[in-house]
Amino acid sequence: MIPNDNLIGGDWVAGTGENLVSFDPSRPGQVVWQGRQASAEQVDQSVWAARRAQKSWGRLSLETRADYCRAFAEHVRARQDELAELISQETGKARWDARGEAATVVAKIEISIEAIRARRWTQNMDLSGALAVTRFQPHGVLGVLGPFNFPAHLPNGHIVPALLAGNTIVFKPSEQAPAVGAWMAAAWQAVQLPAGVLNLVHGQRDVGQALVRHGQLDGLLFTGSSGGGRALHRTWADDPSKILALEMGGNNPLVVCEIDDQEAAAYHTIMSAFVSAGQRCTCARRLIIVDDPTTTGFLEKLVGRIERISIGYYFDEPEPFAGTVINDRAGAAILKSYHDLLARGGQALCHLQSLRDNPALLSPGLVDVSEIASLDDDEVFGPLLCVTRVPSFDDALRVANQTRYGLSAGLLSASRTLFDEFVAEVRAGIVNWNRQTTGASGRLPFGGCGLSGNHRPAGYYSADYCSYPVASLEVGALAIPNKMEPGLNW
Repeated sequence: MIPNDNLIGGDWVAGTGENLVSFDPSRPGQVVWQGRQASAEQVDQSVWAARRAQKSWGRLSLETRADYCRAFAEHVRARQDELAELISQETGKARWDARGEAATVVAKIEISIEAIRARRWTQNMDLSGALAVTRFQPHGVLGVLGPFNFPAHLPNGHIVPALLAGNTIVFKPSEQAPAVGAWMAAAWQAVQLPAGVLNLVHGQRDVGQALVRHGQLDGLLFTGSSGGGRALHRTWADDPSKILALEMGGNNPLVVCEIDDQEAAAYHTIMSAFVSAGQRCTCARRLIIVDDPTTTGFLEKLVGRIERISIGYYFDEPEPFAGTVINDRAGAAILKSYHDLLARGGQALCHLQSLRDNPALLSPGLVDVSEIASLDDDEVFGPLLCVTRVPSFDDALRVANQTRYGLSAGLLSASRTLFDEFVAEVRAGIVNWNRQTTGASGRLPFGGCGLSGNHRPAGYYSADYCSYPVASLEVGALAIPNKMEPGLNW
């Protein structure tokens, strides 16, 4: 049974704030989880519980902390199908996609252990008669604010490296996916993680704000919108003592030029734009096609393939490619963005519309915006792809960089020379060649520049923002140097 309480200092405690309910977007009106939000007082209690637990947790050996994490991985591994089903119920994600997310929760453990040893391991060297040591210390108490689109994988990608580094955690899952957050916290409880090391508070924005503004918080690890990230940055603008790791969205470009396989290009375009109903921060939002002999007819082929995509509910048989967006409000906002593009002169190549009388279930939309003079630089978080046709690769690079964001970018091309130029010129933290923009490896950094992040990449590099380096020069006995500085009269 999934707890509907908050986890504070090792105890499940009923919230004393407002009611909180999550619904299955594939079954309108059906409740997945309900409970009460944490009050400001309970947020305070959770932070202090984490503070009390941190000293002893931080002084455990890395191997001991890793053992807890491996036990968590085994607990989840045995229940992966249960977690995947819950992800589908709460987010509308297709089952195959949810199963993939559940598997990454398990895989993250060993990758994180490997990463902390590779990037944040104690190092010794001899230096001028002293032992020079670089150590890494935990920040202390870290807050984790989780998103709804990967409600298990993305917060887990913060929590595991932070725990391995010796930090303690206060985790607020997305208010749109509290059930998955509670399931994850219960899994840590099941492996007897010491009380207070991981705390869970449910709630909406005011609960998150109470956590962020708490004086005992040493840092915050955030995945979400650029608007939310910028608000957090402003909140701590006058306090450089706290670590802030922001992983935000993107208005990501995918360039098609000098291709040798139009079918493969269509496949990678669809996987870039429409996987997870377009609700991945790395999804391509802008398709930039260079007019050359190899791209003639590509757009027509792409339209044909998009029209054959199966969109449906996670419980449909056979399984659909993608399910719903997170809720009706999100669906309505995506539809509005689509119709705004048409009103400004965009040409609909694939119509974005709600299906089965469910505003959260949307068909993929493809709009040619080549004739729109000035496009808004906004992330539309759903299955909507804009097409711009350009005469040259230089024009494609220019259009690709016309964004304040910089998370992911991709080039579909047979030319290595073009990719070398692309990776050198395009401004993004993830730059793929002949792969979908949504293809990311846990053994690589994950993050971006501009409004996509604040130079604290996650993925393999999560270890870096979970501790700080301490430099020591160590000599076992006091001694006067053989040669003193001028002017010392000894």
